[in-house]
Amino acid sequence: MKLENKIAKEVLVIIIEIVIAAAGIGVGTVIGIYARKIIAEGKINSAEEAAKRIIDEAEKEAITNKKEILLEAKEEVHRMRKEFERESRERRNELQKLERRLMHKEEVIDRKSESLERKEDNLNKKLKDIENKEKLAEELYNKQVEELERLSGLTTEEARELLLTDIRKEVSHEAAMMIKEIESNAKEEAEKKAREIISYAIQKCAADHVAESTVSVVSLPNDEMKGRIIGREGRNIRTLETLTGIDLIIDDTPEAVILSGFDPIRREVARIALEKLIVDGRIHPARIEEMVEKAKKEVETSIREEGEQAAFDAGIHGIHSELIRLLGRLKFRTSYGQNVLKHSMEVAHLAGLMAAEIGADEKIAKRAGLLHDIGKAVDHEMEGPHVTIGAELAKKYRESKEVVHAIAAHHGDIEPQTVEAVLVQAADAISAARPGARRETLETYIRRLEKLEEIANSFEGVEKSFAIQAGREIRIMVKPDVVDDAETIHMSREIVKRIENELEYPGQIKVNVIRETRAIEYAK
Repeated sequence: MKLENKIAKEVLVIIIEIVIAAAGIGVGTVIGIYARKIIAEGKINSAEEAAKRIIDEAEKEAITNKKEILLEAKEEVHRMRKEFERESRERRNELQKLERRLMHKEEVIDRKSESLERKEDNLNKKLKDIENKEKLAEELYNKQVEELERLSGLTTEEARELLLTDIRKEVSHEAAMMIKEIESNAKEEAEKKAREIISYAIQKCAADHVAESTVSVVSLPNDEMKGRIIGREGRNIRTLETLTGIDLIIDDTPEAVILSGFDPIRREVARIALEKLIVDGRIHPARIEEMVEKAKKEVETSIREEGEQAAFDAGIHGIHSELIRLLGRLKFRTSYGQNVLKHSMEVAHLAGLMAAEIGADEKIAKRAGLLHDIGKAVDHEMEGPHVTIGAELAKKYRESKEVVHAIAAHHGDIEPQTVEAVLVQAADAISAARPGARRETLETYIRRLEKLEEIANSFEGVEKSFAIQAGREIRIMVKPDVVDDAETIHMSREIVKRIENELEYPGQIKVNVIRETRAIEYAK
């Protein structure tokens, strides 16, 4: 029983302790919740006060910024107003100046306009007076013409044609007679002496001429060499053609290769290089390049030697080295198939001989004759005719004024002022015009002869014409009943003018007009 009481007491104590613990927990919870509430309310109040304070400060700052911005805006407006006023004043001043200038110009224009109106009135009055006078003059002229027509029995056109026909016949006859008389006198005085001098000069000058073409032929030791010249895939022949600018023609021609090119110097370089390669036997691009360079040096040396030899043969000294080189280049230049260097030497000899005969300066004539075609050495590199280029080169390398003038005048571009210039001109014509000196293609030759006969046949009264002596003379047969003796002289002059203006030809052309009258009767 005691044990049960003891257990009951212990249980009761435990229950009381549990109740007290539960009550303590409940009171703590209530106290904690209340404390938290108080703390939260305090924080909220603090945050509200801080927010209110921040808002107040922001409003104050905004008011301050607003005042500053308004002040700056007012200052900017004030500044812009001043700037605008200043620009307005300047523009007003400019406009006032322009207005004053315009007013001044208007005044000037008004004055000029008044002056022009007065002049126009005066001109109108004068024009009216002139018109009245013209009408009066025309009436008087018509009356005179009517009276003349009545008296002569011819109209105005008939009288004019009759008068012009008479004048034309009279003038033509007088001109023909005058030409005949002048030519007769000139021939009597000059023909004999000129023929003697020229014949003497030609007889003493004998020069060899070689006709050159645009191809050269190189002989080969055998036909197998053609394949080696061509090379693998044609590399050797391409290299040689590229370095020299010359076309190599390898065809069925046995043991020969043809070199084709318009430039004789390039063709000579290619010929020498190819011959060296054939002798050497080693034909490949590098060796070809080496041989071409050697050939160029050899040709350049040969050119200089030829120029020196030409000057020596002509007996001329002191020529500039560059002119000597250009003189040597003329060996590789042709004109109508005539070698220009040989032609120049021949002109020098002819001019010197004629100068000696008439007592002119032989040295100047020879020097000018040798250098007269020097421009042809570079005429494919410089613009202009070879006459102008040659004169400029001679002047550049300090040749005398007489020599420069003779070069410039040798084709008649300018009037010759010295005897030596005339002699060079004559010697050039003799050298070019002599038979066999020059050649031309068959087609060009035939066209020139046809054109020559066509010019002659275009004249009234010509019955037929014949170009003879390779086109250096044309014989023209005229109808005797249409053309009289005096008219034949006039016709020959007109034909010469037409030929000189319309035809290009080497040397000179003799125009021979023949009038023949035949009386034929038959005995029965």
